[in-house]
Amino acid sequence: MKIRTHLVSARLHTPFVTALRTATHADSLLVEIASEDLTGWGEAPQVWKVTGESLAGAQACVEGPITAALKGLGPDDLTEALRRIQNAATGNFGAKAAVDVALHDLAARRTGQTLQGFLGSTVSTVRTDVTLSAGDADSLAVAAKARIADGFDVLKLKVGTGDGPADFARVQRVREAVGPEPLIRLDANQGWTARDAVRAIRSMEDAGLDIELVEQPVPAADLEGMAWITDRVSTPILADESVFGVRDLVAVIRHRAADMVNVKLAKCGGLGPARTLLELARAHGLGTVVGSMMEGQVGVGAAAALVAAYPTTAVSDLDAAWWLAEPAVVGGISYDGRDIRLPGVPGLGVSGLAV
Repeated sequence: MKIRTHLVSARLHTPFVTALRTATHADSLLVEIASEDLTGWGEAPQVWKVTGESLAGAQACVEGPITAALKGLGPDDLTEALRRIQNAATGNFGAKAAVDVALHDLAARRTGQTLQGFLGSTVSTVRTDVTLSAGDADSLAVAAKARIADGFDVLKLKVGTGDGPADFARVQRVREAVGPEPLIRLDANQGWTARDAVRAIRSMEDAGLDIELVEQPVPAADLEGMAWITDRVSTPILADESVFGVRDLVAVIRHRAADMVNVKLAKCGGLGPARTLLELARAHGLGTVVGSMMEGQVGVGAAAALVAAYPTTAVSDLDAAWWLAEPAVVGGISYDGRDIRLPGVPGLGVSGLAV
């Protein structure tokens, strides 16, 4: 097998603003693994504030220890290859995910199956929410109505700005703008204290704003704080930055820290670990969402194929590629409002770089 890497930067049609950062481009490392005349693709996004991993580091990890670990294996040695990837280096989950997905994509193409078919599913459409960038109440209301007109029916709002009354006003304004039908979920991106979170969530419950769930209200390491919140509000709490791998999810389960977990390929290291996390969550009665970083058709396509084969308990969070003005690759998934259309051709359906 021949492994190549490509650094790509895809422009967003609208800046993506959260409590942690503002993004105008989706920067990724694409991994290409070729065997004979077939090629598998994988993607490692750069998200400094969440994973702390750089594209340069991911590229060095793929071209160094991971490539060395795969030496001597062929494209049909998928299970052994996935084990070696996870043991090749500490951390570097984005790099591991990119190679893991590329090997799955290649294996699916070799059998003539779509990636979701290779994972055991005949589903060809997956629903997603859409995130509204952080902004003032009026601009959020306008954006929310536009996204509903685009065909989305689950809106994700960024909160945790450090101004509780302003967070409340933004959510209330969006609910007034879109009416009672669309689901509204909140993502604090670690921006609240435990006390602030309970105060904010209870005020929204008392006001009847009908919030579906609240994602990562407190810093990732504060499981005691998140458990304290979960015990004191009726709205489900979703753990995101607190859970990268299996040990993290076991800690959340032991602390009873959250009602749900958000599984992302770039956090856990690929489709293999993600399947383990989803099954572990299911076994312990936790709800699930599959999300993504700001990445493109390769990374989001793999996550959507995962959801097709391992359905989540709530609508997944896979709108990242929708934000791209010009995808970095040709082919792959497409969006039709809230629906992600999975390609009907082998693998991820990606035929190459766009430029």
